[in-house]
Amino acid sequence: MTGLFISIRILDVFDVILTALLFYQIYRIIKGTIAINIFVGIFSVYILWLLVRALNMQLLGSILGQFIGVGVIALIIVFQQEIRRFLILIGTRYVSNRTFSIEKLFTSVSGARPKVRVKSLTRSFKKLMELKLGALIVIARKSELETYAQTGDLLEARTSGRLLESIFCKQSPLHDGAVIIRGDRIHAARCILPVSENTDLPPELGMRHRAALGMSEQTDAVIVVISEETGQISIADQGKIKPNIGLREVTEYLEKEFIFGPYVDEFT
Repeated sequence: MTGLFISIRILDVFDVILTALLFYQIYRIIKGTIAINIFVGIFSVYILWLLVRALNMQLLGSILGQFIGVGVIALIIVFQQEIRRFLILIGTRYVSNRTFSIEKLFTSVSGARPKVRVKSLTRSFKKLMELKLGALIVIARKSELETYAQTGDLLEARTSGRLLESIFCKQSPLHDGAVIIRGDRIHAARCILPVSENTDLPPELGMRHRAALGMSEQTDAVIVVISEETGQISIADQGKIKPNIGLREVTEYLEKEFIFGPYVDEFT
């Protein structure tokens, strides 16, 4: 009688839970993108292959088997952006937030990590909102974002409200693009950012918001957007965007995420 019962080990239960969590994270990353339709199509083919194998249909089974055999390579090609986002998610949320990490070991030896002039930034945000100057500002975390900085003009200037205002002035040749801030420096301006393929965004969000979301999907940076039409401010981080929020909420978010450096009032 014992042979009629399936032996279930604790490791089997653990295996099922881990697999469920993995698929849930994959679903969260690709939800609202074109990739979800591709994923459903590949999953349907896999279910069909299992059914064909169970029915012992040799010809169709061999054809689908060849398709499944190269499925891993096809998944890597099709889902390269989603895989990148998934690895960034693991690195930023589940590894680098821990008490000990290799990066923290090296930073403790080489010195403290750079401080962001949060108060100077939020003061400049207020001025840009009042003037309704469209702005796209990327604030780097651990990634230096050098690939994206190379698409624009390198500045390497101290973070300054006056400088940000002049960059995003409509008459400035640098206003069309994003500013990348690393530590207390404006590293580059007029940078090109990747645009999100998320189809669930509200129609009132323009290309700046899509670029901000796309950058947050592919890097660990925090991106601040100021709308040229409404003067409203939004923030994007970890593949999510909070549109049209208050300046106080943006300030609190940045102060929570960064070590904020000295404030210099450039507007007085």
